[in-house]
Amino acid sequence: MNFEGLDPGLAEYAPAMHSALDPVLDAHLNPSLLQNVELDPEGVALEALPVQESVHIMEGVYSELHSVVAEVGVPVSVSHFDLHEEMLWVGSHGGHATSFFGPALERYSSFQVNGSDDIRQIQSLENGILFLTKNNLKYMARGGLIIFDYLLDESDDMHSLLLTDSSTLLVGGLQNHILEIDLNTVQETQKYAVETPGVTIMRQTNRFFFCGHTSGKVSLRDLRTFKVEHEFDAFSGSLSDFDVHGNLLAACGFSSRLTGLACDRFLKVYDLRMMRAITPLQVHVDPAFLRFIPTYTSRLAIISQSGQCQFCEPTGLANPADIFHVNPVGPLLMTFDVSASKQALAFGDSEGCVHLWTDSPEPSFNPYSRETEFALPCLVDSLPPLDWSQDLLPLSLIPVPLTTDTLLSDWPAANSAPAPRRAPPVDAEILRTMKKVGFIGYAPNPRTRLRNQIPYRLKESDNEFDNFSQVTESPIGREEEPHLHMVSKKYRKVTIKYSKLGLEDFDFKHYNKTLFAGLEPHIPNAYCNCMIQVLYFLEPVRCLIQNHLCQKEFCLACELGFLFHMLDLSRGDPCQGSNFLRAFRTIPEASALGLILADSDEASGKGNLARLIQRWNRFILTQLHQDMQELEVPQAYRGAGGSFCSSGDSVIGQLFSCEMENCSLCRCGSETVRASSTLLFTLSYPEDKTGKNCDFAQVLKRSICLEQNTQAWCDNCEKYQPTIQTRNICHLPDILVINCEVNSLKEADFWRMQAEVAFKMAMKKHGGEISKSKEFALADWKELGSPEGMLMCPSIEELKNVWLPFSIRMKMTKNKGLDVCNWTDGDEMQWGPARAEEEHGVYVYDLMATVVHILDSRTGGSLVAHIKVGETYHQRKEGVTHQQWYLFNDFLIEPIDKHEAVQFDMNWKVPAILYYIKRNLNSKYNLNIKNPIEASVLLAEASLARKQRKTHTTFIPLMLNEMPQVGDLVGLDAEFVTLNEEEAELRSDGTKSTIKPSQMSVARITCVRGQGPNEGIPFIDDYISTQEQVVDYLTQYSGIKPGDLDAKISSKHLTTLKSTYLKLRFLIDIGVKFVGHGLQKDFRVINLMVPKDQVLDTVYLFHMPRKRMISLRFLAWYFLDLKIQGETHDSIEDARTALQLYRKYLELSKNGTEPESFHKVLKGLYEKGRKMDWKVPEPEGQTSPKNAAVFSSVLAL
Repeated sequence: MNFEGLDPGLAEYAPAMHSALDPVLDAHLNPSLLQNVELDPEGVALEALPVQESVHIMEGVYSELHSVVAEVGVPVSVSHFDLHEEMLWVGSHGGHATSFFGPALERYSSFQVNGSDDIRQIQSLENGILFLTKNNLKYMARGGLIIFDYLLDESDDMHSLLLTDSSTLLVGGLQNHILEIDLNTVQETQKYAVETPGVTIMRQTNRFFFCGHTSGKVSLRDLRTFKVEHEFDAFSGSLSDFDVHGNLLAACGFSSRLTGLACDRFLKVYDLRMMRAITPLQVHVDPAFLRFIPTYTSRLAIISQSGQCQFCEPTGLANPADIFHVNPVGPLLMTFDVSASKQALAFGDSEGCVHLWTDSPEPSFNPYSRETEFALPCLVDSLPPLDWSQDLLPLSLIPVPLTTDTLLSDWPAANSAPAPRRAPPVDAEILRTMKKVGFIGYAPNPRTRLRNQIPYRLKESDNEFDNFSQVTESPIGREEEPHLHMVSKKYRKVTIKYSKLGLEDFDFKHYNKTLFAGLEPHIPNAYCNCMIQVLYFLEPVRCLIQNHLCQKEFCLACELGFLFHMLDLSRGDPCQGSNFLRAFRTIPEASALGLILADSDEASGKGNLARLIQRWNRFILTQLHQDMQELEVPQAYRGAGGSFCSSGDSVIGQLFSCEMENCSLCRCGSETVRASSTLLFTLSYPEDKTGKNCDFAQVLKRSICLEQNTQAWCDNCEKYQPTIQTRNICHLPDILVINCEVNSLKEADFWRMQAEVAFKMAMKKHGGEISKSKEFALADWKELGSPEGMLMCPSIEELKNVWLPFSIRMKMTKNKGLDVCNWTDGDEMQWGPARAEEEHGVYVYDLMATVVHILDSRTGGSLVAHIKVGETYHQRKEGVTHQQWYLFNDFLIEPIDKHEAVQFDMNWKVPAILYYIKRNLNSKYNLNIKNPIEASVLLAEASLARKQRKTHTTFIPLMLNEMPQVGDLVGLDAEFVTLNEEEAELRSDGTKSTIKPSQMSVARITCVRGQGPNEGIPFIDDYISTQEQVVDYLTQYSGIKPGDLDAKISSKHLTTLKSTYLKLRFLIDIGVKFVGHGLQKDFRVINLMVPKDQVLDTVYLFHMPRKRMISLRFLAWYFLDLKIQGETHDSIEDARTALQLYRKYLELSKNGTEPESFHKVLKGLYEKGRKMDWKVPEPEGQTSPKNAAVFSSVLAL
């Protein structure tokens, strides 16, 4: 474009006249900038001006994607990638801020921050952006609204800020102090004196604050006291930039020469472990900016002001071939920033242009960005045309002139009385997340509706059945809402309250005073806990599953057997089904059926739990049936009268399967019969809504012998014809499973109506004999000993909301028909016990379990189970022989009256699944359990890793003559990785409350020989392969690095979790004693239940009551003079050290015979720990048990 065509008046504009929202062209712009810019004859376009078209991006190599103009002719002073949204922020020397959205750099917002000073640093927060100028700190929303404006001292010259946490900010500059500002109160809380003034750059790691000074020094300061811990004199002239990553600090700057300051082409690199400089890195550009870009390696990006960029390793040699050039519009690059995802680089030049370089065509600035909120378009100037043909056209759209005459729409006062609409209920998500401080509630906006718009309903619509859990309109005074007290306390959803100690101080005994084990609910997809308990208390199923073992890595039957074994061993302590649910998440069918819930849906209760658990019930029976078909039927499950199951069928099929004949009768007269089987039945309710009595047995018969009219293919007619399809029963199952399918208001009303009819009939039957409560007079108790007193009359409370019978009687007729009737104790006394029932085709089924959906508005609902626990379970756990109904609500277990199991108040307690079992079922089978885990699991096995070699082997498997015996010692240690981060909230009093703990997964398990000639040599050192995404490898504490758990690139001995789990299970079953440090957490994450007499934990051996727990590192230094866990943890080292500590404990306590003398030793330990602040002095030369002679024997073997 011709530069002479510009408006000459532009040259007269002063910088102070620039509009606050519309930056304009600078009078002294470079004409080369306008080569591709077209200007409006009346002014300059305000949109971002593209400098060049985007180019083809090669994956993995940085190249320019877009360039835009932020403010024409005004140098860019700072750039910053938003840490929460896909945005790039740019500040100018004129105090103007501009944001661009996405990799296309579309202009999002533009506003003036300061009228005179330049913007020196930008920091993004969750709710807005912090801007630092010379003596002003301004916090503004992303749209430009001011949240607060904090003026600093006029003498201050601020250059840098550092966000230390979500509410604390450090601000430094050319003065001799650094300010600490609380962002919540917007007040200065601390002023730290700085010995060397001129702090222009600040960084932070988990060990230090790093302050870069204009004098060329970098000081390392303590995170708590801000005192100087160390200082590097990097450059003699001035410091330009520095960055920190891991244990390395790299800096660039200027050195003093005879002619003045000169840019130093040597980068100073420092090792933060030894606090000394290492070999400087010579580069081929004049470094002005540098950043670590840690992707696969710890690369450094070095940028010069002339636009040259070089990548190199901080400990390697710089290669001139790694230099690329940024083409700035202006002569100099003024700013540089790297996105959090390391996929994008931003450069700002002296002519106001911003350049975006990326390593992929569609980069993202952050790993997890939230959705950006855009302004709604203005609709005032675009009114829709009026269509006069519409009868319902609102005439209010027509503007009318102002008039003093009475309008036709002015109704008389009698017809226009105010009738305010009722306010709509508050969003359930708001009330779920609401926190109350006193009488004020506050919650984040869920953004389910447009801002400032509240829809009103003209008439109340009928509530659907799924909206039973509608939350009350106001949380204030919620305790007075009567219908919220419908849900009994024991049926409400139970949650674990976490403290600093995690679960150690949570009182599970308060919720479970029995010896049966509950299940913890905080694991993803733990909604199925109640069904796991139902399957466990089915004796034939429990024994069958525990006898099962196969080679599949993710076998639900195997994992369920391991979980059942834990429930057997537990004496009232809760268990968790983490390994079972881990295998459950890997089954493709489970995901296809929608059985795997997201954490957000599970926490908010958005999923329909009743439908979900019924689908899960069908899925688990089918999956167990398939798993069992793959193995030969165990001998323990042969019936007394012959073969228990037919060939090709599984034991699960014999227990649950019902053989049927499906008959299709066409109107042409042709009939087709097909044989099939089903593992469960779904209730089919009658269509009529009359209030006539309808027994449960009638509905069940209708559901089993289903008859329906449908269109089906007829081979005779050779087309689809209306057919009558009927179902005839050939063989009844031993366990009758019923899905209730109460999923709508229609089915709920049917249950409610039948319960009312049954209650009226019971009142007529018993007449005046029914008592109002369950209390009885002395005469009533005396009558219980007589035969007439055996049938005690129930109370009114026991008869309410009851439609379900405790027993049903089924009879197979000769013509393949089925008779079903309710069966009571009175019928048994009248007709006698059902003897030889199988010979005559008569079966009596007793109710064994009911799974119900609890509708609770405060928690989003939950699932609980009523289970009739049999004699064998009481005999094993409590040594008594009786039967009792229990309520299982995750880890809450409570005995209940049997009538409570069949009472369903449809307002809050809805039936989902019913389990009926044949009478005397357990007596038909041999229920012995034979441990399927053999000693061969400890022998040598192949690694899953493709690159693992024998030279990398860190353990020696056990030989046959080394097999452990009862009481043998085994040193154990495990390392973990994080799958999900911890969810916590900050209370109003400042304390932290854990909502959901982090989900850990075992990554490495090591077992060390505890006696014999090879004592201290590991025989298990397994790295556990995982298919789930790892959030944090915790390398500093676990020693696990990315790639160690990947079979394609790992050099470790990689196995499956199931393989290692079997090894540990065999050691537990054989009776060895495990020695380790913090074994309780290890066994919990591995999902093992170990008897307490088989655990020797050094945490508790060297612990005094009501004192802190002591780390293994400190104990090893104090007692063994060993300095372990230098850089990272090593499980072999930790397991071997725990064994040595146990030997030391036996020595000091004289094998436990002198507790008083050992108490004095512990007292001295705690006194020494307090003096040392429980820190081990830094070693001059790092030594560990790995370097001991015992480890060299491992290599020799």
